[in-house]
This record gives sequence, structure tokens and C-alpha cells, in this order.
Amino acid sequence: MKDSLGWHPTQRVGVFVDTQNLYHSARDYYERTVNFASLLNYAVAGRQLVRATAYVVERDGDTSAWPFIYKLSTIGYRVRRMTLQLHHTTDDGKPIYEGNWDMGIAADMVRLMHTLDVVVLGSGDGDFVEILEVLMERGIRVEVVAFKETTAQKLIDAVDKFTHLPDIPDPFMPQRERSYPGASEK
Repeated sequence: MKDSLGWHPTQRVGVFVDTQNLYHSARDYYERTVNFASLLNYAVAGRQLVRATAYVVERDGDTSAWPFIYKLSTIGYRVRRMTLQLHHTTDDGKPIYEGNWDMGIAADMVRLMHTLDVVVLGSGDGDFVEILEVLMERGIRVEVVAFKETTAQKLIDAVDKFTHLPDIPDPFMPQRERSYPGASEK
């Protein structure tokens, strides 16, 4: 569904997708896997794509995410990868890992803001509100595609358009094509 207010085919669009955020929401609430090709098609919506970036977190030495990364690159995403880092160890010896792309996503938005008319964020993380407000102050339209169940209300309230990901055409991969087991746990 295109929202006619603010939509024009000459708009230059940047798409920024936090794959971990969407992967875990789809798995936890729908027991499904996101169709990232459909997400990209919906986000661009007949406008001019400047860049689509998918942000991936991987476990060191784990190759299970490679087919997923390859597929993202073949459907039009530039893939940025990060390896989980040991954050600390609990008193009982359990390792706690960290891998978060929030600052990288925000930095990429700032790097591209002078070439974009529209930013589409694929994440429900409320930490993005501040950077998205800065972009909107500079005249950039901001749209979010994520799961309403896991999207911060302050993010929904802040942006020009919010789309519940299951409402886009073909939001999930067919059950037999699940190719990404989840590179990390949040």
C-alpha cells in the first residue's frame, strides 16, 4: 500500500535494515522468516533506490549465516557484517556477547542524508528516534517497516509512516525456504 501523501516516483530512497531485529521478531511472534526481497520492494515502492543496506551480526567462526548474506547481496542489499564480541562473563562463568549495529546504522544515515529524500528503516528499535528526528528536521521523509509487536511506540509516533511488516505483500519466506538459522541471540 502506497501512502500518496509524501510519495513521488522521483524520490531518492535509502533503506536501512537491522536483520537481527526483524529476524528475532519474525521468529518469536510468527515462527517465520522475513522475506527481505519483499521488504526491499515495498520500501522502494517505485521510487529511486540510492542504497539498501542490511546489517548482519555473526558469531565468530560460524558460517551458517553465509547463505543468508549471499542472498541479501544478490537481491540488492549492500551487506555490512559484525562479529559478536565478548562483553563480559557472568559470575557463574556464562559468556555474554554483544553485537549491535545501532550506531553504524545511524552513521550510515548521516553519511547519506544529503543524497536522500526518504529513509526507510527496517527495525522497531526506539533508539533510532533521535537520529530519525534529525533527518526529518532536514526535510527527509522517514518510514519504518517493522513488527508492531516489537516496535517502540515512540518510534511509531515519531515517523512519517509506519508499516506493520506482515501487512506488506509476501512478508515471509515460504516455510521450506528458511535459510537463516539466526546468527546470534539478542
